[in-house]
Amino acid sequence: MPVPNYGVLKARPVDRRLGAGQNPHYQIRAVAGNDDYRLAINVKSRQSPSELLFIVDEHFQHPVTEILTTLPGDGFHPLEHTPASGALDFIRGNLFDPMAMVPLPHDVPGPDNDLNEKFDGIIQRALSDETAVIYAFGSSWRPDNRPDPYFGFRPNRGIHEIHMNQGNDPEGDFADANGPYNDGGIIVHFPEQQQWVAVFTAFQSQAWHTNDQTGEPLEGSAPGQPGTDPRPPFPTDGDLPTTDVPDGLVRIVGALVNTIESPEKETVTLINRSTAEIDLSGWALADKNKEKTPLSGKLPAGGVFVAPVRSPMALSNKGGLITLLDADGRKIHGVSYTREQARHVGWTITF
Repeated sequence: MPVPNYGVLKARPVDRRLGAGQNPHYQIRAVAGNDDYRLAINVKSRQSPSELLFIVDEHFQHPVTEILTTLPGDGFHPLEHTPASGALDFIRGNLFDPMAMVPLPHDVPGPDNDLNEKFDGIIQRALSDETAVIYAFGSSWRPDNRPDPYFGFRPNRGIHEIHMNQGNDPEGDFADANGPYNDGGIIVHFPEQQQWVAVFTAFQSQAWHTNDQTGEPLEGSAPGQPGTDPRPPFPTDGDLPTTDVPDGLVRIVGALVNTIESPEKETVTLINRSTAEIDLSGWALADKNKEKTPLSGKLPAGGVFVAPVRSPMALSNKGGLITLLDADGRKIHGVSYTREQARHVGWTITF
């Protein structure tokens, strides 16, 4: 079942504390109207390995930002566990390239080399910019009249579970948090610079292929850093099979979304990064609504393939998602694009 009271807090950050102790969390005090909130962000895992996976995108572009700008005022906004609500999903939402994540300890000597400092650099910038707005995705806890243990305000309320919330061992301590469109994260908007900065974390104990209904790991999907699932060795020459192709071996590198023709003739460009030809039989492209275009044929070693998009799949000019699935329906790669990126008629968006 998904985390309780899931949603996003829109607020102004006003203070912070570095994570320390046995169960360290980077703490942010944020204000929405007359209400104070604490954002408790894990910076160390209680399960081995203790280092969290981390990624920061300092120029975040994704359709979710358009949803965030339309939220009716500051405060906590409950979100349904659906893509249309603006809920985050690290796997299905194509928010970032999971293989670009790196494991970081929470506290080591030296500048800008641990998770505390990565969060602090972004939040310190937001604290010094009176126009900055923070969007914290996660689970809200109910307010009580005790003083907040870090910042002292009353009532004590805030957001936690600000990390990936799926792919947990279904027999483990965190199985109850599993669910699609249920992930946490931090997105900071700097309006004067027209810049969005996103920060996402995950535990190395979580798997990166999960069930669309339950968020539990799919059979054969091992925990660990994305792209490191143990799979049968693939050949360095000849044909690769249609299944057991490692994540990211085939990538989406371009999409013609807003075409000159009417009706539009949209295309998606794939590249094969390997030295072996890949059989695309049974593979498919999918849009944000999970409508698909079947693929077939061979993708040459080191070559590209321009796939025409066929109905019912459609690439909206208002922004969207494109996901590449293998013959087992597992995600191999995914990208997103915004309304702004799609506004140039006849131009191919590159990823």
